[in-house]
Amino acid sequence: MNRKQPVTSFGWAIKQRLAELQMDQKTFCECYGIPPSRLSNLINGTRKATRYRKQVAELLDIPEYFQ
Repeated sequence: MNRKQPVTSFGWAIKQRLAELQMDQKTFCECYGIPPSRLSNLINGTRKATRYRKQVAELLDIPEYFQ
């Protein structure tokens, strides 16, 4: 059974911006001290992760309407 969560609009914005920067999720998390599980939570919407949401949006320059 596939239990994969759908990607949220904020998640797609994160993925698109990382692709533009030619950076993968693991490298991004290592560079900025963000737990990989929290970035995954933001992408899939499985947890609010509010502490990191604003930080990720600012670092990746993601517009507020995705937040």
